[in-house]
Amino acid sequence: MESESKYKDIACIIFAGGKSSRMGEDKTLLPFKNFDSLTQYQYQKFAPYFDNIYISTKEKNKFNFNANFVEDLKFYNKENNELIYSPAIAMYSVFKKLESQQIFAISVDTPFFNIEHFQKLYSENTPSTDIIISKNKMDLHPLCSIYKQSCQEELLKMIEQDVHKLRILTKNLNTKYVDFDDDKAFLNLNNKNDYEKAIKL
Repeated sequence: MESESKYKDIACIIFAGGKSSRMGEDKTLLPFKNFDSLTQYQYQKFAPYFDNIYISTKEKNKFNFNANFVEDLKFYNKENNELIYSPAIAMYSVFKKLESQQIFAISVDTPFFNIEHFQKLYSENTPSTDIIISKNKMDLHPLCSIYKQSCQEELLKMIEQDVHKLRILTKNLNTKYVDFDDDKAFLNLNNKNDYEKAIKL
């Protein structure tokens, strides 16, 4: 796809704010292919196809390459006043800060979900849908999906009710499910075994 045919009506957001607890180290900074980090690999992979591409993160200073970043807004636990981080907060922050009408949400740790998979999602996009979500025989994949600005109000309600899973959002709004047969596309790098498997693939 040439630069003049980039997607202009949808922003690509790479979500790189997870805890990485099962990996034992920050997975967003792990080297992948010829790139210094998995995050940089995802960013460079999708950048040629989108006019607007961003990395959603808690802290942008940990990355050593130039990119567009969206840092999470600050929400605090009402009981202990500690900062809360969650997929719902990250998603709400993106909509609040960028004012995008729709976004393609892709998790940093799904390196085999590519532009062709996105195009299948995008082809199912209709004005009446709030969310177009990827689905295979194993599970739903909320961070390989498309979300509309119409999700913002519901996201804030969820956060205020201390509900943070995007799966809940899909149940509360007009969601279209798109089936995929390619299980490799949804390989998540959750732990060292997953990472080593992905490197070999």
